[in-house]
Amino acid sequence: MFFAVPPGVSFCRFGTDFAIDLGTSNTCVFAHGHGVVLNEPSMIAFNAASGVVEAVGTDARNMLGRNPGHLRPVRPIRDGVIADFDATEKMLTHFIRKAHRHVRAWVKPRVIIGVPSEITPVERKAVRDSAVRAKASEVHLIDEPMAAAVGAGLPIADAAGNMIIDIGGGTTDIAVISLFGVVIGRSVRVGGDAMNDAIVQYLHKRHSLLIGERTAEAVKIAIGSATELDVPLTMEVKGRHIGKGVPRKIEISDAEIREALGEPLKVIIRAIRETLDAIPPELSADIYDRGISLCGGGSLLRNLDQRIRAEAKLPVQIVEDPLSSVVLGAGKMLGDDALLRKLAIH
Repeated sequence: MFFAVPPGVSFCRFGTDFAIDLGTSNTCVFAHGHGVVLNEPSMIAFNAASGVVEAVGTDARNMLGRNPGHLRPVRPIRDGVIADFDATEKMLTHFIRKAHRHVRAWVKPRVIIGVPSEITPVERKAVRDSAVRAKASEVHLIDEPMAAAVGAGLPIADAAGNMIIDIGGGTTDIAVISLFGVVIGRSVRVGGDAMNDAIVQYLHKRHSLLIGERTAEAVKIAIGSATELDVPLTMEVKGRHIGKGVPRKIEISDAEIREALGEPLKVIIRAIRETLDAIPPELSADIYDRGISLCGGGSLLRNLDQRIRAEAKLPVQIVEDPLSSVVLGAGKMLGDDALLRKLAIH
C-alpha cells in the first residue's frame, strides 16, 4: 500500500543518519531529528533496452500494469527479503539521496534497517551489502518485530512478556519479547501481497475476470474484511474477461472478498496459535494480561483484530501508528547507542 508522507515533514537540513524499513510493499526512511521523511513503494522501473533507471518509488508504481514494452517495473523485495540485488541497491541509493538531497554527496550516512525475524544469514548479508553499495558508512540490522515494539512504546526492558505481530506486505512477523530479547519468534511469508494474489485468483476462478495487482489491492482496501461486516459492502471491478478477451465490469461483495482472503488469513492465524503454544507458562500469563499488539499495513484489514481476538481468546489492540512502527522504532535507536548495541543483529 502507498501512504503519503505526513504533512509538515521537511526534507532539508537534517543529519546524515537514517533508519529504513525496507518493506516488500513500501520503504520508509526516518532521518535522525526529523522523523519520517520518505514513504514510497518499494519499486523501480528500468529501460529494458539500456538498463537505465527510468523511475523509482511512486513514479515506478504508477507505471505498473500500464507500462510499454521498453519499461520494466521491478519489485526488488519479495517476501520481505531481497530478490533482485542490483535493483535493491539502485532503489536504496535513490531513496537515501532523495532523503539526503541537501547534504553533500560525499557524506555517507549511518543506517539502521529492519529485517524479518527469520531472515537467513545469506539474506542478511544481501541487505547489508545493498546498503553499503548504496553508500552507507555503517549498517546495523534490527529484527522488525523488535523495532516495531520499540516504535509502539512497548516495555521491552521489563521481565515480562510482550507479544507483537507485524503484518507487512511480504511477511507476518510474530514475536514475544522480554528483557530486550525475542523469547519466541516466528515469521511466515504471507502478508498483504498474498492477500492481493488471493483476490486476483478468486476473481479469475469465479468470474473469469483478469485484474492486476493494483486493482486487487484497491479491492482489499475498499471492501476487504476478516469477519462479517455489520453493513455489507459492494464494489464495481473492471478487468479483462479471460474467455472473450474484452474489457468487463462486475460487482463484487465483501462476502466474496472475505472468502478469497480465507487461506492467507488461516496461515496467519495458524502461525499465531503455534507461537502461543510455544510460549513459556510465565510469559503466557503476562500476555493474557497485556494482550497482543498488531502493526503493519496488513493489520488495517477490517476486523482483523476482532478475528485474532476471537481465535486467540486474548485482548488484541492495533498500535497507535501501525504503518510506521518499525521505522519509528529503528529511528529511536539512532539516538540511543546503548539500545542499538542491545538490539542489533550481529
